[in-house]
Amino acid sequence: MVEGKKILVVGLANKYSIAAAIAETLHKKGAILGFSYQNERFEKFINEFASQNGDGFTKMCDLSNDEDITNLIKSAVEEWGEIDGIVHSVGFAPADQISGNIEDCINREGFQITHDISSYSFSGLLKEAHPHMTENSSAITLTYIGSQQATPNYNVMGMAKASLEASVRYFASTLGSKGIRVNSISAGPIKTLAASGIKGFKTMLSKHGVNTPITRNITAKEVGNTATFLLSDMSSGITGQTIYVDGGYNIQATSFD
Repeated sequence: MVEGKKILVVGLANKYSIAAAIAETLHKKGAILGFSYQNERFEKFINEFASQNGDGFTKMCDLSNDEDITNLIKSAVEEWGEIDGIVHSVGFAPADQISGNIEDCINREGFQITHDISSYSFSGLLKEAHPHMTENSSAITLTYIGSQQATPNYNVMGMAKASLEASVRYFASTLGSKGIRVNSISAGPIKTLAASGIKGFKTMLSKHGVNTPITRNITAKEVGNTATFLLSDMSSGITGQTIYVDGGYNIQATSFD
């Protein structure tokens, strides 16, 4: 499906993350991977992970810094000559922005930080990368249904994810003529270190599973399979979409049982 495709993975922070599951699946299917990491604290892990998944290049990149984004793409092009795919698995909000009622917690600084890292970073990557992306290339990002439905404690992150999904549609609209597809995956809640920072996540996880048509929560591997499909030529007719990998939760009305 993705044999020989050169794919940049952005946002992998630990082996339990959705990004790790995506990267492992891509590697098993023959993709050539490169990885970015936020700062020196993650360097050892990323280098070890890369060595176990194709020994691709690694590059530190602070996604709040435009120069770092430019240098990341420059490194990928120097390494590969061109880019076939991008995986953006990035989300950050100050803790006080994802706890309690929105009217009590929201503030300008937290709003700006959350949108900068969780939404703009994808736009910044595509702005720099698209001249170097091949025809029939693909970029994906990860979102959550909290972008569309008010979700307890998700708050400013939900707003940022709504912005992220809008950016998918706008970039898909203009980059399609260049042969570049852009999509997002809206995954159901998965027990990751990042998710544990959301107040009430355990309750969210338990209620989600019993309210899906498949009566269980989804796995990171299932997201990895979908991501691999979207990065492959098998999804050549799909762009500008949010693909739900949530066990059908998004189609369900509230249970009255």
